[in-house]
Amino acid sequence: MTVNFAHCFFEQSGVFRDEFKKLGIPANDYDLCDQVGETDWRGDLFAQIELSYSGKRSIIDRIKPDDLIIAFFPCTYFCGHNEMFFCGTNYNYRKFTKATVLDKIIERAQLRHEYYITLLKFCRVVEDRNLRAVIENPYNAHHYWRFNFPYKPAVIDMNRRLRGDFYKKPTQYLFINCSPAGKVSTQIDKPIEYVMEKEGIERSLISPDYAHNFICDHILGIDSGHTQPTLF
Repeated sequence: MTVNFAHCFFEQSGVFRDEFKKLGIPANDYDLCDQVGETDWRGDLFAQIELSYSGKRSIIDRIKPDDLIIAFFPCTYFCGHNEMFFCGTNYNYRKFTKATVLDKIIERAQLRHEYYITLLKFCRVVEDRNLRAVIENPYNAHHYWRFNFPYKPAVIDMNRRLRGDFYKKPTQYLFINCSPAGKVSTQIDKPIEYVMEKEGIERSLISPDYAHNFICDHILGIDSGHTQPTLF
């Protein structure tokens, strides 16, 4: 696809933004935080989504149909590890009374619901405005979206290290109003690292090589420099 401008939602690292720019596509980062000094627009994206859904002015007004949103939507309440919280078996719950555990489960369920509703509203805005969007999240058999979301992943990357990333970290990508180009790059040149050994923002960092290869393979459909040849 051709992209006029790339809007990277919930990305404060600047990695995807910078790779879009290197490929000649203007891009901005939008996030609630700016821990590494790379966020172009810092503010409450959840509130902006709500404003747009309600028909009020928001930053989404600046996005056009020939642009692309790539949203790294917060996965905290959707990932498979939530089962331990909702079943009350999380290690940190061991010191709490049953009543306290139940209170914590209720609180977490409410937060998941809020995030889920916000995500659905974001999708509704994208559909109503005929915008193109790619939504990223971790992938596993117990991810909440698997049985509770109206969109299915168009791309599932089971081993991101094969495309130049630091981590294996299975990841799903949902495409709305667009489709992946379907090229395949192979770049295995990073030392093995493990997400579970990282803390904070380091857990979500992406290699620039991976971002470059993903954009070329699935967004633009061009040779990444590591693209595998096809028979046709």
